[in-house]
Amino acid sequence: MIDPIRLSEIRDGDRIDVTADEKERAAIADRLGLEALEHFSAHAVLHRDGEAVSAEGRVKADAVQACVATGEPVPEHVDEAFAIRFIPAPIEGGEEEVELDEGEMDVVFHDGARIELGDALVDTLSLSLEPYPRSPNADAELKRAGVLSEEEAGPFGALSALKKKTDDQP
Repeated sequence: MIDPIRLSEIRDGDRIDVTADEKERAAIADRLGLEALEHFSAHAVLHRDGEAVSAEGRVKADAVQACVATGEPVPEHVDEAFAIRFIPAPIEGGEEEVELDEGEMDVVFHDGARIELGDALVDTLSLSLEPYPRSPNADAELKRAGVLSEEEAGPFGALSALKKKTDDQP
C-alpha cells in the first residue's frame, strides 16, 4: 500500500493520499481478521521536526466483521481523524522514558531512517473498528444461549430476580 517513507525524502507539509487496491484490501482484512474490506483510503499531511515526523489526516473504510454472537456479517463504515507522531526508537537499555500528555497524538517509533505510515494507517483502522460487532439477531441468539443481558447480570437485575421469586411465593 505505502512503502516505508525515508526521512530524508519528507518535506514539511507533504500530503500523501492512499487508496488500497483489491489485493491490498485482502491483505489488510486478513491482518485484522475481517471478513472483508470493501474500501480503504486515507490522506495524511506530514510535518517534520528534526527526526520526528507528525502525520495528521483521515482514514476511511468500509469493513465487514463477524458478529460476536451469531457469526453473521456486520458491515461498518469508518471515517476517523488521526494524529500520529513518529519518533526514533529509544536506545535499548537506555534510561530515557517517553512521556505523553493526555492530549498528545499516538506515538509510533521509527528506525531513524524511515517511517512506516502504511502500517500506522492500518493500526488506526484497527483501533477504529467496533471491538464487539453485533448483528440485529445478536440479542436473541445470546438469550437463546442463556447469556444474561447487562441489565439482568447487574445488581439491579439480581434484585429484580429476587423480588420475582418472593412475589411468586404464596
